[in-house]
Amino acid sequence: MHFYIYSRKSVYTGKGESIENQIELCRSYIAAKYPSDLPHRIEIYEDEGYSAKNTDRPQFQKMLRHMTVDTPDFIICYRLDRISRSVSDFSSFIEKLNQLQIAFLCIKEEFDTSRPMGKAMMYIASVFSQLERETIAERVRDNMLLLARSGRWLGGTPPTGYTSKKVCEVLLDGKMKTACMLQEVPEELNVIRSIYQRFLQTRQASEVASWLQSRGQCTRACKEFSAASVRQILQNPVYCVADAEAFHYFTEQNANVCFSPEECSGQGLLSYNKRNYRQKSAPRQTMDHWIIAAGKHRGIICGRDWVTVQHLLSSRTRAPRKTDAPEELLSRLLYCQHCGSPMVSKRRSRHTETPVYDYICCRKLRQGCSLCSCQNLNGPLTDEDVLRTLCSTLQKLLDIETPLDPDNLSQQEKRIFITSLVTKILWDGTTLQLFL
Repeated sequence: MHFYIYSRKSVYTGKGESIENQIELCRSYIAAKYPSDLPHRIEIYEDEGYSAKNTDRPQFQKMLRHMTVDTPDFIICYRLDRISRSVSDFSSFIEKLNQLQIAFLCIKEEFDTSRPMGKAMMYIASVFSQLERETIAERVRDNMLLLARSGRWLGGTPPTGYTSKKVCEVLLDGKMKTACMLQEVPEELNVIRSIYQRFLQTRQASEVASWLQSRGQCTRACKEFSAASVRQILQNPVYCVADAEAFHYFTEQNANVCFSPEECSGQGLLSYNKRNYRQKSAPRQTMDHWIIAAGKHRGIICGRDWVTVQHLLSSRTRAPRKTDAPEELLSRLLYCQHCGSPMVSKRRSRHTETPVYDYICCRKLRQGCSLCSCQNLNGPLTDEDVLRTLCSTLQKLLDIETPLDPDNLSQQEKRIFITSLVTKILWDGTTLQLFL
Protein backbone atom coordinates (compact mmCIF):
# COMPACT_ATOMS: atom_id res chain seq x y z
CA MET A 1 0.00 0.00 0.00
CA HIS A 2 1.07 3.55 -0.70
CA PHE A 3 1.14 6.09 2.17
CA TYR A 4 1.98 9.80 2.43
CA ILE A 5 3.03 10.96 5.92
CA TYR A 6 2.71 14.69 6.60
CA SER A 7 4.19 16.33 9.72
CA ARG A 8 4.36 19.97 10.77
CA LYS A 9 5.47 22.09 13.71
CA SER A 10 5.26 25.88 14.05
CA VAL A 11 8.51 26.36 16.00
CA TYR A 12 11.74 24.40 15.64
CA THR A 13 12.35 22.33 18.77
CA GLY A 14 13.51 18.87 19.65
CA LYS A 15 10.97 18.42 22.44
CA GLY A 16 7.36 17.28 22.57
CA GLU A 17 5.57 16.65 19.29
CA SER A 18 8.67 17.12 17.16
CA ILE A 19 8.79 16.33 13.46
CA GLU A 20 10.70 13.12 14.11
CA ASN A 21 8.25 11.96 16.82
CA GLN A 22 5.25 12.58 14.57
CA ILE A 23 6.79 10.58 11.71
CA GLU A 24 7.76 7.69 13.98
CA LEU A 25 4.27 7.50 15.50
CA CYS A 26 2.72 7.48 12.01
CA ARG A 27 5.04 4.66 10.93
CA SER A 28 4.11 2.64 14.03
CA TYR A 29 0.41 3.22 13.33
CA ILE A 30 0.78 1.98 9.75
CA ALA A 31 2.65 -1.13 10.89
CA ALA A 32 0.00 -1.92 13.53
CA LYS A 33 -3.17 -1.20 11.52
CA TYR A 34 -2.05 -2.40 8.09
CA PRO A 35 0.22 -5.41 8.56
CA SER A 36 1.52 -6.88 5.34
CA ASP A 37 4.17 -9.31 4.13
CA LEU A 38 5.27 -6.75 1.55
CA PRO A 39 6.88 -3.49 2.71
CA HIS A 40 4.62 -0.45 2.51
CA ARG A 41 5.58 2.40 0.21
CA ILE A 42 5.88 5.46 2.44
CA GLU A 43 6.78 9.04 1.43
CA ILE A 44 7.54 11.75 4.00
CA TYR A 45 6.61 15.45 3.81
CA GLU A 46 7.63 17.67 6.72
CA ASP A 47 7.26 21.42 7.36
CA GLU A 48 9.07 22.79 10.40
CA GLY A 49 8.69 26.42 11.39
CA TYR A 50 5.37 26.94 9.57
CA SER A 51 2.01 27.89 11.10
CA ALA A 52 -1.28 26.16 10.29
CA LYS A 53 -3.16 29.44 9.77
CA ASN A 54 -2.95 28.79 6.02
CA THR A 55 -1.64 26.16 3.59
CA ASP A 56 1.22 28.27 2.22
CA ARG A 57 3.87 25.72 3.23
CA PRO A 58 6.49 24.33 0.81
CA GLN A 59 6.26 20.62 1.66
CA PHE A 60 2.47 20.70 1.95
CA GLN A 61 2.17 22.27 -1.50
CA LYS A 62 4.67 19.74 -2.83
CA MET A 63 2.52 16.92 -1.42
CA LEU A 64 -0.58 18.36 -3.13
CA ARG A 65 1.25 18.38 -6.46
CA HIS A 66 2.61 14.85 -6.04
CA MET A 67 -0.69 13.25 -5.04
CA THR A 68 -2.28 14.23 -8.38
CA VAL A 69 0.53 12.49 -10.27
CA ASP A 70 1.39 9.57 -7.99
CA THR A 71 -1.85 9.00 -6.06
CA PRO A 72 -1.41 7.32 -2.64
CA ASP A 73 -3.95 5.11 -0.89
CA PHE A 74 -3.74 7.06 2.38
CA ILE A 75 -2.50 10.41 3.69
CA ILE A 76 -1.69 10.09 7.36
CA CYS A 77 -0.78 12.68 9.98
CA TYR A 78 -0.32 12.80 13.74
CA ARG A 79 -3.08 15.30 14.58
CA LEU A 80 -5.79 17.13 12.66
CA ASP A 81 -4.30 20.59 13.24
CA ARG A 82 -1.06 19.47 11.56
CA ILE A 83 -2.92 19.92 8.26
CA SER A 84 -4.70 23.22 8.97
CA ARG A 85 -6.46 25.22 11.67
CA SER A 86 -8.74 26.84 9.10
CA VAL A 87 -12.09 25.18 8.39
CA SER A 88 -12.23 26.44 4.80
CA ASP A 89 -8.67 25.27 3.99
CA PHE A 90 -9.30 21.91 5.61
CA SER A 91 -12.59 21.42 3.75
CA SER A 92 -10.91 22.18 0.42
CA PHE A 93 -8.17 19.68 1.24
CA ILE A 94 -10.67 16.91 2.07
CA GLU A 95 -12.71 17.63 -1.06
CA LYS A 96 -9.58 17.23 -3.14
CA LEU A 97 -8.83 13.91 -1.43
CA ASN A 98 -12.38 12.73 -2.13
CA GLN A 99 -12.03 13.57 -5.82
CA LEU A 100 -8.82 11.53 -6.01
CA GLN A 101 -10.29 8.77 -3.80
CA ILE A 102 -7.56 9.14 -1.19
CA ALA A 103 -8.37 8.20 2.42
CA PHE A 104 -7.20 10.49 5.22
CA LEU A 105 -6.00 9.10 8.57
CA CYS A 106 -5.40 11.04 11.78
CA ILE A 107 -3.83 8.82 14.42
CA LYS A 108 -4.27 11.03 17.50
CA GLU A 109 -8.02 11.59 17.07
CA GLU A 110 -8.35 8.30 15.13
CA PHE A 111 -10.32 9.76 12.24
CA ASP A 112 -10.69 7.63 9.13
CA THR A 113 -12.38 9.31 6.16
CA SER A 114 -12.99 5.93 4.57
CA ARG A 115 -15.94 5.68 7.01
CA PRO A 116 -18.91 8.17 7.07
CA MET A 117 -18.81 8.68 10.85
CA GLY A 118 -15.08 9.34 10.78
CA LYS A 119 -15.58 11.96 8.07
CA ALA A 120 -18.35 13.73 10.04
CA MET A 121 -16.37 13.79 13.30
CA MET A 122 -13.34 15.10 11.45
CA TYR A 123 -15.26 18.14 10.16
CA ILE A 124 -16.53 18.86 13.67
CA ALA A 125 -12.99 18.66 15.05
CA SER A 126 -11.71 21.05 12.38
CA VAL A 127 -14.25 23.66 13.54
CA PHE A 128 -12.96 23.42 17.10
CA SER A 129 -9.38 23.55 15.83
CA GLN A 130 -10.06 26.90 14.14
CA LEU A 131 -11.88 28.12 17.26
CA GLU A 132 -8.83 27.21 19.35
CA ARG A 133 -6.50 29.16 17.02
CA GLU A 134 -8.70 32.25 17.05
CA THR A 135 -9.18 32.08 20.83
CA ILE A 136 -5.42 31.83 21.43
CA ALA A 137 -4.79 34.77 19.07
CA GLU A 138 -7.44 36.89 20.80
CA ARG A 139 -6.10 36.00 24.24
CA VAL A 140 -2.55 36.93 23.24
CA ARG A 141 -3.76 40.21 21.70
CA ASP A 142 -5.78 41.13 24.82
CA ASN A 143 -2.81 40.31 27.04
CA MET A 144 -0.53 42.50 24.91
CA LEU A 145 -2.99 45.39 25.15
CA LEU A 146 -3.18 44.96 28.94
CA LEU A 147 0.61 45.11 29.14
CA ALA A 148 0.60 48.13 26.83
CA ARG A 149 -1.52 50.09 29.30
CA SER A 150 1.26 49.67 31.86
CA GLY A 151 3.69 51.59 29.63
CA ARG A 152 6.05 48.70 28.95
CA TRP A 153 8.06 48.37 25.77
CA LEU A 154 6.63 45.21 24.22
CA GLY A 155 9.48 44.45 21.86
CA GLY A 156 10.35 45.08 18.25
CA THR A 157 12.89 47.50 16.80
CA PRO A 158 13.40 50.42 19.22
CA PRO A 159 12.90 53.89 17.71
CA THR A 160 15.89 56.05 16.85
CA GLY A 161 17.26 57.55 20.05
CA TYR A 162 16.52 54.56 22.27
CA THR A 163 17.52 50.96 22.89
CA SER A 164 15.57 48.25 24.66
CA LYS A 165 16.71 47.29 28.17
CA LYS A 166 15.44 44.48 30.40
CA VAL A 167 14.56 45.44 33.97
CA CYS A 168 13.96 42.90 36.75
CA GLU A 169 11.59 43.52 39.64
CA VAL A 170 11.06 41.48 42.82
CA LEU A 171 7.41 40.80 43.67
CA LEU A 172 5.93 40.42 47.15
CA ASP A 173 6.08 36.62 46.96
CA GLY A 174 9.78 36.75 46.11
CA LYS A 175 9.38 35.95 42.41
CA MET A 176 11.27 37.88 39.75
CA LYS A 177 9.38 39.75 37.02
CA THR A 178 11.18 40.87 33.87
CA ALA A 179 10.00 43.81 31.77
CA CYS A 180 11.52 45.93 29.01
CA MET A 181 11.92 49.69 28.91
CA LEU A 182 13.50 52.17 26.53
CA GLN A 183 16.97 53.47 27.38
CA GLU A 184 18.27 56.71 25.91
CA VAL A 185 21.01 56.99 23.29
CA PRO A 186 22.12 60.64 23.84
CA GLU A 187 23.87 61.23 20.50
CA GLU A 188 20.85 59.96 18.56
CA LEU A 189 18.41 62.02 20.65
CA ASN A 190 20.40 65.15 19.83
CA VAL A 191 19.73 64.46 16.14
CA ILE A 192 16.01 63.95 16.88
CA ARG A 193 15.85 67.33 18.67
CA SER A 194 17.52 69.06 15.73
CA ILE A 195 15.04 67.42 13.31
CA TYR A 196 12.05 68.81 15.21
CA GLN A 197 13.64 72.25 15.58
CA ARG A 198 14.57 72.43 11.90
CA PHE A 199 11.11 71.30 10.77
CA LEU A 200 9.38 73.94 12.92
CA GLN A 201 11.56 76.53 11.17
CA THR A 202 11.29 75.31 7.57
CA ARG A 203 8.04 73.25 7.63
CA GLN A 204 9.54 71.04 4.91
CA ALA A 205 10.52 67.41 5.60
CA SER A 206 12.54 67.31 2.36
CA GLU A 207 14.49 70.41 3.42
CA VAL A 208 15.24 68.81 6.80
CA ALA A 209 16.51 65.68 5.00
CA SER A 210 18.79 67.77 2.74
CA TRP A 211 20.09 69.65 5.77
CA LEU A 212 20.92 66.39 7.55
CA GLN A 213 22.67 65.03 4.45
CA SER A 214 24.76 68.18 4.09
CA ARG A 215 25.93 67.68 7.68
CA GLY A 216 26.79 64.03 7.04
CA GLN A 217 24.10 62.68 9.40
CA CYS A 218 22.93 59.12 8.71
CA THR A 219 20.17 56.92 10.04
CA ARG A 220 20.77 54.04 12.43
CA ALA A 221 21.02 51.77 9.38
CA CYS A 222 23.88 53.96 8.03
CA LYS A 223 21.69 55.33 5.22
CA GLU A 224 21.05 58.92 4.24
CA PHE A 225 18.00 60.57 5.74
CA SER A 226 15.11 60.90 3.30
CA ALA A 227 11.93 62.96 3.53
CA ALA A 228 10.02 59.75 4.36
CA SER A 229 12.36 58.79 7.23
CA VAL A 230 12.20 62.34 8.62
CA ARG A 231 8.40 62.29 8.43
CA GLN A 232 8.31 58.94 10.25
CA ILE A 233 10.34 60.40 13.12
CA LEU A 234 8.16 63.50 13.28
CA GLN A 235 4.99 61.38 13.55
CA ASN A 236 6.25 59.07 16.30
CA PRO A 237 4.64 59.84 19.71
CA VAL A 238 7.57 58.20 21.54
CA TYR A 239 9.41 61.55 21.63
CA CYS A 240 6.40 63.50 22.93
CA VAL A 241 6.11 64.38 26.62
CA ALA A 242 2.97 63.06 28.32
CA ASP A 243 1.52 66.48 29.18
CA ALA A 244 -1.84 68.24 28.90
CA GLU A 245 -1.41 69.26 25.23
CA ALA A 246 -0.64 65.67 24.19
CA PHE A 247 -3.56 64.38 26.29
CA HIS A 248 -6.05 66.74 24.63
CA TYR A 249 -4.71 66.03 21.12
CA PHE A 250 -5.08 62.24 21.37
CA THR A 251 -8.41 62.55 23.17
CA GLU A 252 -9.75 64.66 20.28
CA GLN A 253 -8.53 61.97 17.86
CA ASN A 254 -10.60 59.38 19.82
CA ALA A 255 -7.50 57.38 20.78
CA ASN A 256 -7.61 55.15 23.87
CA VAL A 257 -5.60 57.41 26.21
CA CYS A 258 -4.28 55.56 29.27
CA PHE A 259 -2.47 58.34 31.14
CA SER A 260 -3.35 61.40 33.14
CA PRO A 261 -1.17 64.53 32.75
CA GLU A 262 -1.32 65.18 36.50
CA GLU A 263 0.27 61.80 37.26
CA CYS A 264 3.13 62.20 34.73
CA SER A 265 6.44 63.92 35.31
CA GLY A 266 8.19 64.19 31.94
CA GLN A 267 7.68 60.65 30.66
CA GLY A 268 7.46 60.03 26.94
CA LEU A 269 4.53 58.35 25.24
CA LEU A 270 4.23 54.84 23.90
CA SER A 271 1.69 53.97 21.21
CA TYR A 272 0.27 50.50 20.63
CA ASN A 273 -2.05 48.87 18.11
CA LYS A 274 -1.03 51.36 15.41
CA ARG A 275 -1.00 48.69 12.72
CA ASN A 276 -3.28 45.79 11.89
CA TYR A 277 -0.75 42.95 11.87
CA ARG A 278 -3.43 40.38 11.02
CA GLN A 279 -3.12 41.62 7.45
CA LYS A 280 -0.03 40.94 5.37
CA SER A 281 0.72 44.54 4.48
CA ALA A 282 0.13 45.68 8.11
CA PRO A 283 -1.59 48.97 7.19
CA ARG A 284 -1.54 51.85 9.65
CA GLN A 285 -4.84 52.16 11.50
CA THR A 286 -6.70 55.35 12.30
CA MET A 287 -6.03 56.91 15.70
CA ASP A 288 -9.32 55.67 17.18
CA HIS A 289 -7.66 52.21 17.26
CA TRP A 290 -4.49 53.44 18.98
CA ILE A 291 -3.63 52.95 22.65
CA ILE A 292 -1.54 55.81 24.07
CA ALA A 293 0.20 55.27 27.42
CA ALA A 294 2.95 56.97 29.39
CA GLY A 295 6.16 55.00 29.06
CA LYS A 296 9.05 54.49 31.43
CA HIS A 297 11.36 56.67 29.32
CA ARG A 298 11.79 60.46 29.29
CA GLY A 299 10.14 62.51 26.54
CA ILE A 300 12.24 65.12 24.71
CA ILE A 301 9.63 67.16 22.76
CA CYS A 302 6.95 69.08 24.65
CA GLY A 303 3.36 68.32 23.75
CA ARG A 304 2.76 71.79 22.28
CA ASP A 305 5.60 71.46 19.74
CA TRP A 306 4.77 67.85 18.89
CA VAL A 307 1.10 68.67 18.26
CA THR A 308 2.12 71.68 16.14
CA VAL A 309 4.28 69.38 14.01
CA GLN A 310 1.35 67.00 13.49
CA HIS A 311 -0.89 69.82 12.30
CA LEU A 312 1.79 71.02 9.89
CA LEU A 313 2.26 67.52 8.49
CA SER A 314 -1.45 66.91 8.05
CA SER A 315 -1.96 70.28 6.31
CA ARG A 316 0.63 69.46 3.65
CA THR A 317 -1.36 67.29 1.23
CA ARG A 318 0.02 66.22 -2.10
CA ALA A 319 -1.32 67.98 -5.17
CA PRO A 320 -3.40 65.73 -7.42
CA ARG A 321 -1.64 64.45 -10.50
CA LYS A 322 -2.59 66.28 -13.70
CA THR A 323 -4.67 64.22 -16.06
CA ASP A 324 -2.90 65.70 -19.08
CA ALA A 325 0.58 64.70 -17.87
CA PRO A 326 2.84 63.28 -20.58
CA GLU A 327 3.04 59.51 -20.96
CA GLU A 328 6.77 59.11 -20.53
CA LEU A 329 8.48 55.85 -21.54
CA LEU A 330 11.76 55.87 -19.62
CA SER A 331 10.73 57.11 -16.17
CA ARG A 332 12.66 55.06 -13.55
CA LEU A 333 14.37 53.07 -16.29
CA LEU A 334 16.92 55.87 -16.57
CA TYR A 335 19.49 56.17 -13.79
CA CYS A 336 21.84 59.03 -13.01
CA GLN A 337 25.48 58.07 -13.58
CA HIS A 338 26.61 60.57 -10.91
CA CYS A 339 24.57 59.48 -7.87
CA GLY A 340 22.75 56.34 -9.03
CA SER A 341 19.26 57.73 -8.38
CA PRO A 342 16.41 56.96 -10.82
CA MET A 343 15.34 59.69 -13.22
CA VAL A 344 11.70 60.74 -13.59
CA SER A 345 9.82 62.95 -16.02
CA LYS A 346 9.01 66.56 -15.16
CA ARG A 347 6.84 68.88 -17.24
CA ARG A 348 8.40 72.09 -18.44
CA SER A 349 6.49 74.93 -16.83
CA ARG A 350 6.83 77.21 -19.85
CA HIS A 351 4.96 74.80 -22.11
CA THR A 352 1.32 74.45 -21.12
CA GLU A 353 -0.43 73.65 -24.41
CA THR A 354 1.69 70.68 -25.48
CA PRO A 355 3.13 68.22 -22.91
CA VAL A 356 6.87 68.87 -23.22
CA TYR A 357 8.88 67.23 -20.47
CA ASP A 358 12.42 66.42 -19.38
CA TYR A 359 13.98 63.56 -17.46
CA ILE A 360 15.51 64.76 -14.21
CA CYS A 361 17.45 62.98 -11.43
CA CYS A 362 15.23 62.28 -8.39
CA ARG A 363 17.90 63.46 -5.98
CA LYS A 364 18.40 66.68 -7.90
CA LEU A 365 14.63 67.22 -8.08
CA ARG A 366 14.03 66.74 -4.35
CA GLN A 367 17.23 68.06 -2.80
CA GLY A 368 18.66 70.57 -5.26
CA CYS A 369 21.64 70.94 -7.59
CA SER A 370 24.09 71.10 -4.69
CA LEU A 371 23.85 67.31 -4.19
CA CYS A 372 23.61 66.26 -7.85
CA SER A 373 24.49 68.32 -10.93
CA CYS A 374 23.39 65.82 -13.58
CA GLN A 375 22.08 67.54 -16.70
CA ASN A 376 18.43 67.06 -17.63
CA LEU A 377 17.40 65.10 -20.71
CA ASN A 378 14.88 66.18 -23.33
CA GLY A 379 12.06 63.68 -22.77
CA PRO A 380 10.43 63.20 -26.22
CA LEU A 381 13.77 63.20 -28.08
CA THR A 382 15.28 60.68 -25.64
CA ASP A 383 12.24 58.36 -25.91
CA GLU A 384 12.43 58.42 -29.70
CA ASP A 385 16.22 57.91 -29.77
CA VAL A 386 16.09 54.93 -27.37
CA LEU A 387 13.22 53.31 -29.30
CA ARG A 388 15.02 53.67 -32.63
CA THR A 389 18.26 52.29 -31.17
CA LEU A 390 16.51 49.26 -29.67
CA CYS A 391 14.62 48.51 -32.90
CA SER A 392 17.82 48.74 -34.92
CA THR A 393 19.71 46.50 -32.45
CA LEU A 394 16.91 43.94 -32.37
CA GLN A 395 16.68 43.92 -36.18
CA LYS A 396 20.40 43.09 -36.44
CA LEU A 397 20.26 40.40 -33.75
CA LEU A 398 17.28 38.64 -35.36
CA ASP A 399 18.55 39.23 -38.90
CA ILE A 400 15.29 40.85 -40.02
CA GLU A 401 15.26 42.58 -43.41
CA THR A 402 12.13 44.68 -42.90
CA PRO A 403 12.87 47.67 -40.63
CA LEU A 404 11.06 47.65 -37.28
CA ASP A 405 8.82 50.70 -36.94
CA PRO A 406 7.97 51.70 -33.33
CA ASP A 407 5.46 54.31 -34.52
CA ASN A 408 2.86 51.56 -34.97
CA LEU A 409 2.96 50.74 -31.25
CA SER A 410 0.83 52.31 -28.54
CA GLN A 411 2.45 54.06 -25.56
CA GLN A 412 1.84 51.03 -23.34
CA GLU A 413 3.29 48.65 -25.94
CA LYS A 414 6.34 50.90 -26.31
CA ARG A 415 6.86 50.83 -22.54
CA ILE A 416 6.59 47.02 -22.45
CA PHE A 417 8.96 46.79 -25.42
CA ILE A 418 11.61 48.91 -23.69
CA THR A 419 11.33 47.26 -20.25
CA SER A 420 11.59 43.78 -21.77
CA LEU A 421 14.84 44.61 -23.54
CA VAL A 422 16.52 47.07 -21.16
CA THR A 423 17.21 46.62 -17.45
CA LYS A 424 18.88 49.99 -16.80
CA ILE A 425 19.99 53.03 -18.82
CA LEU A 426 22.74 55.24 -17.37
CA TRP A 427 23.02 58.96 -18.19
CA ASP A 428 26.27 60.76 -17.36
CA GLY A 429 25.31 64.15 -18.78
CA THR A 430 26.78 63.56 -22.24
CA THR A 431 25.91 60.04 -23.41
CA LEU A 432 23.43 57.28 -22.69
CA GLN A 433 24.56 53.74 -21.86
CA LEU A 434 22.00 51.04 -22.73
CA PHE A 435 22.22 47.64 -21.03
CA LEU A 436 20.50 44.93 -23.10
